[in-house]
Amino acid sequence: MEQNTKVSLSKKEETQGFDLLELLLRVWTERKLVLKCCGIAVVLGLIVGFSTPKEYTTTVTLAPEFNSSGASMSGLSSLAGLAGINLRQGTSRDALYPTLYPDIVSSVPFATELFPVPVESLDGQLKISLFEYLKEHQRTPWWGAVTGFPSRIIGWVTSLFKEDKEDEQSDESKVNPFHLTRAEAGVVSALSNRIAVAVDKKTYVVTINVTMQDPLIAATVTDTVLVRLQNYITNYRTSKARGDLKFTQKLYEEAQADYNKALQAYADFVDMNQNLSLRSVQTRQIRLQNEMNLAYEVYTQTAQQLQLAKAKVQESTPAYTVVQTATVPLRPSGPSKLIILIGFLFLAGMVSVGWILFGRAMVGFLRLNGGNAHND
Repeated sequence: MEQNTKVSLSKKEETQGFDLLELLLRVWTERKLVLKCCGIAVVLGLIVGFSTPKEYTTTVTLAPEFNSSGASMSGLSSLAGLAGINLRQGTSRDALYPTLYPDIVSSVPFATELFPVPVESLDGQLKISLFEYLKEHQRTPWWGAVTGFPSRIIGWVTSLFKEDKEDEQSDESKVNPFHLTRAEAGVVSALSNRIAVAVDKKTYVVTINVTMQDPLIAATVTDTVLVRLQNYITNYRTSKARGDLKFTQKLYEEAQADYNKALQAYADFVDMNQNLSLRSVQTRQIRLQNEMNLAYEVYTQTAQQLQLAKAKVQESTPAYTVVQTATVPLRPSGPSKLIILIGFLFLAGMVSVGWILFGRAMVGFLRLNGGNAHND
């Protein structure tokens, strides 16, 4: 029984080895077809590789300060604590976590604020806004122009029967994020595809990648996005403190004016009634003095609150560490001509081998069945 099992297994292995060898021989006999397909693939791969515009990527790395409400007191809090002031009183937990930074950068308001940013190409031939660059000066491969020709014809024909309202909003400084034109929406989509923000969830290090067809423009946009993101975070975290500072500044100015007015009234009254000892004069002098003292106390308290508000603004302002600054890339980041060529060769090899092993037999089988059905 065991001998029969071993014999059957050896026969199966011989059959499988024979089948594999037969497939290899079939491919070898049709090697000219495989070589022709690979040669065509090489030509197509080179055409595609050299026709695709080069892309340049600039990367910056940012390490933002990330504090919570339970953090230890800073130097400003310690100094204020010596004067009996608690800077931690009334603070709330920060709701703008670094994991939200990609959503902020990809938002429509953030993208539209980049429209008027001036950019310049590396060769100096272009000095325009980012909106105009992405709208009018993007290089596309030749097949993109061919495939997009019918849609451009249709758009041109339909534009003849419509009122040209989009041109009225051609000024990128007057963009309405709530109601974008078709051109503005296209530029916003292009920006969201070309700007990538990644956040390390462990260290909260933010990496910003910007890809453009010009290296200098890529570096310029990257630096602009970095600065705009820092300003957005700073404005968010200091908005309440700056509002409190503005209100406290108003109270301080009013208290200062009241104190100066009370002081001047008391001084004028004393100068005018130096030699009078009437009870009514003394009573009014005491009243004016009390008003002056009260105004002075309010003035000193508001001055203290003003310093507190300034300290809160300074403390709530986040600090940033730019680990990797924006630099003009020297080499394109894509497309890789070698990868395109390998991909075309792999596809050509798979298609040609599949045709030799299965496709030709399947086509013959279908023709045979079709002929039999026609005869019946």
